[in-house]
Amino acid sequence: MTRTSTKLIREGKYAAEVPIELHYSDESWSPTMSAEDARKLETVRLALRRGDIAEAARHGRVFELTPVVG
Repeated sequence: MTRTSTKLIREGKYAAEVPIELHYSDESWSPTMSAEDARKLETVRLALRRGDIAEAARHGRVFELTPVVG
């Protein structure tokens, strides 16, 4: 069974929602993701780290985080 999920990646003042597929099987207690999805998450993380928003946005929704002054 496969289910689509969203992973949230935060780097500095940016965050990205990246869709991935989780694979469930009878042999495993927890879901797994493909190597391709793992590489996609790492690509987004590195792109956010260096400020390359365009590259990160190719794989998911990107947000700029603003602190709330209270």
